[in-house]
Amino acid sequence: MNELLATATEAAHAAGKMIKDNFGSELTVNEMQRHDIKLELDVLSQKLITEMILARFPDHAILGEEGGEIGGNGEIEWIVDPIDGTVNYFFGIPHFCVSIAARKRESKELLIGVIFDPTQNETWTVVRGEKPMLNGKTIAVSNRAEMPEAVVTVGFSKSKEALDLGFDRYKRIAYEVRKTRMLGSAALAMAYIATGRLDAYVEEQISLWDIAAGQLMVEEGGGKVMLKPSTTKPGTMFICASNGKLPIEEYL
Repeated sequence: MNELLATATEAAHAAGKMIKDNFGSELTVNEMQRHDIKLELDVLSQKLITEMILARFPDHAILGEEGGEIGGNGEIEWIVDPIDGTVNYFFGIPHFCVSIAARKRESKELLIGVIFDPTQNETWTVVRGEKPMLNGKTIAVSNRAEMPEAVVTVGFSKSKEALDLGFDRYKRIAYEVRKTRMLGSAALAMAYIATGRLDAYVEEQISLWDIAAGQLMVEEGGGKVMLKPSTTKPGTMFICASNGKLPIEEYL
């Protein structure tokens, strides 16, 4: 798995450099949706990552936010979000990242994960069965176990039904915790939980590439990730990730 992790880290850094170099420049918009933005740079970042992975593992498959699944029929499948936090990126908000995970294709068991924040030069890495790391130092989830102590991030999804569910859930949570945050990157929310900066993250409607690397980081860091099929959009998931100590499920 060390070769998988090294490849993911190298690809995340290469893509991260590209998107950082273009941060604040004039961007080509491929699609402007009601609550989302698709950039040409998303496509270019994924292309770079894909080429680097397949150059070393030509039989592996790659499932990415841009373009679906490509590659071979090997036992390993990569899950790529080339820019997580695209809306932040477009508006010049320096909170976005590259997220890359690899898993066994048949069992869906996650093997490694990398999340790279190029603006802060922070690289989170994790291997199944080992503690997650931030810039080479071991990290772990927080010990906060009471809601009044906690900082929780809540994501708001892209349909009216999902937004309404999110608003109701947000009210239940916000009254109980120390602070809430809405940061705009699911992958970084997961990385922050694994690091102990946040205590929980809840969102009604997310995709696998948003949270695959972060899921393994949270779990190996001592936390808990609950995933269920979203009731608002087929093919997406509801997520509640936490440090495993906070009774956040009671407020969902």
